[in-house]
Amino acid sequence: MVYVREDVQQLLGMMAAVGGPQMNEVDPETARAMYVQMGSIGERPVPEGVTLADIEIPGPAGPLKGRTYRPANAAADGTTIVFYHGGGWVIGDLETHNSLVAEIAKLTGFNAVAVDYRLAPEAPWPAAVDDALAAARWVATEPAALGFKVSRLIFCGDSAGGNLSAIAARAIRTEFPVAAQWLIYPGVDMTNAEGSMQDYAEGYLLTAAGMAWFGAHYAADVTHPHASPILSDDWDKLPPALVFTCGLDPLRDQGRAYAGKLIATGNRVIFREAAGQVHGSAQLRQAIPSAQADLEGQAADLKALLA
Repeated sequence: MVYVREDVQQLLGMMAAVGGPQMNEVDPETARAMYVQMGSIGERPVPEGVTLADIEIPGPAGPLKGRTYRPANAAADGTTIVFYHGGGWVIGDLETHNSLVAEIAKLTGFNAVAVDYRLAPEAPWPAAVDDALAAARWVATEPAALGFKVSRLIFCGDSAGGNLSAIAARAIRTEFPVAAQWLIYPGVDMTNAEGSMQDYAEGYLLTAAGMAWFGAHYAADVTHPHASPILSDDWDKLPPALVFTCGLDPLRDQGRAYAGKLIATGNRVIFREAAGQVHGSAQLRQAIPSAQADLEGQAADLKALLA
């Protein structure tokens, strides 16, 4: 018997009743519009007490859009979150994750910078990685352009953004102080096809077919550590990690495995799993109220990780 939270079951039932094509059955542009529509229905409003400003970030192939989030209670020590949005490297942007990043800034009390990296298939792998790393280095070295102090970075992202966060945390840690990596149901093993990828292949928002569709468009070398960071050979003294997984997520097992690998190689980890919860829930906190408590729990975990 699979445990499904009551509010999750209500959303899944509603979506099943509405019907319509899946994202992997349409073209990327249509899928992007579907993603925006889902967020407009399921996400909470942007919280009060956070000041937003659009910025431009120099990228390796041209300027990238970015957005800063400054909570009223921003920490004075310069700890700054760099956020990469999810969406399988194909969909998603600053708007689809606007409320989530603002909520993260408010809950943690840290300034945040969201990065709008290039998407596939227009810009396949490793464009997203190149943009993520370039943006991180710019945030670390150009605080005047941001309007606030930057002393150390926290890399944070959901799904594909968790993938980019894990990659950035590993790559940047020798160049700038990295306080933590906060990986929200991350995709860290593009070779994974068993376990939860089969157990929750369909019926729980993200599907195995959807992951295959994302992967085909992203066109990555799936065994490269800049595509599957769990396959990296470099595990020495990585930044402390908060890894969050969902019980009904096809990506659950690879998130568990990544946390386990971090622990086994001597790194500090807080692991949290939300039983009965689905992938993408962090952006559906209006439709899935329990996801707000999941996020608040993660923010408390982050503070414990940094303490």
